[in-house]
Amino acid sequence: MQKTLLIVLLSRRHSDAVKVQRFLTEYGCIVKTRLGIHDGVLDKCSDTGLIILELVGPEKEKKELARKLKSISKVKVKYVSLSCK
Repeated sequence: MQKTLLIVLLSRRHSDAVKVQRFLTEYGCIVKTRLGIHDGVLDKCSDTGLIILELVGPEKEKKELARKLKSISKVKVKYVSLSCK
């Protein structure tokens, strides 16, 4: 079994979220699971955010999504491929 995860860290969530969302929508068909986390609620909402994606589909599309997200300033991306037998 092979699993591909894309871990995305936003340090300017309020200003970069729209750009990130645009790419996630563009590649939505390869996103199997999405988990978004940020600290704070209501009036104490943090400007940092973490998104964990489980990706499926062609390797080329997965890497294109990672590359596009990396092109956004202050967004860090880690591409993780795991397998077990």
